[in-house]
Amino acid sequence: MRVKICGIISPEHILVSAAAGADYIGLVCAPSRRQVDTAQAQRLVATLRDAGYLTPIVGLFVNESPDVVARTVVDVGIDIIQLHGTEPFEQLDALPVMPIWRAVRLQGAAAEEPWLARSLPHVTLLVDAFVPDAYGGTGVRADWEAAAQLATQRDIVLAGGLHPANVREAIRTVKPWCVDVSSGVERAGYKDNGLIAAFIDIAKQER
Repeated sequence: MRVKICGIISPEHILVSAAAGADYIGLVCAPSRRQVDTAQAQRLVATLRDAGYLTPIVGLFVNESPDVVARTVVDVGIDIIQLHGTEPFEQLDALPVMPIWRAVRLQGAAAEEPWLARSLPHVTLLVDAFVPDAYGGTGVRADWEAAAQLATQRDIVLAGGLHPANVREAIRTVKPWCVDVSSGVERAGYKDNGLIAAFIDIAKQER
């Protein structure tokens, strides 16, 4: 099972995540307590690359302008763009041609319909929990039943309320292509090395 550790803000935790076998590292480039600015993101990526890790970097954006997204991709060295707001499908034409993960909450929002209706090779849907006035990182569990149905139609990333104690059940229930965790590997709001390693180990035991 592929694993993304999201919301990394420290060199220690980016190295711990990579060493434990994370397939993707997520940096939050949007307002959040986990937000990193361009300079911070550059230092984190440099730390990872200098240590010899090629782990892809996922840059998370929320309703950001395509120009800012494109500039950040180049400046930081982002490998995958994650759109985690209410970005319209038409915005794809203005973004760099590269892998895109688009968050959906599966609550019938009009902005999600075109993303759900079309399947493009470079676009992967990420299922997160629906929390009013929030765009992720809340620790609230996603709708596993709806996610499992979507996973029968295409590869999905499952996020929302995952942690070491429930990730095995989540994988067996939903059968996602990848699992994504942020708050579920934190203690008192900070990433925890033991929880990161445990989450990755448990998820990697599943196929």
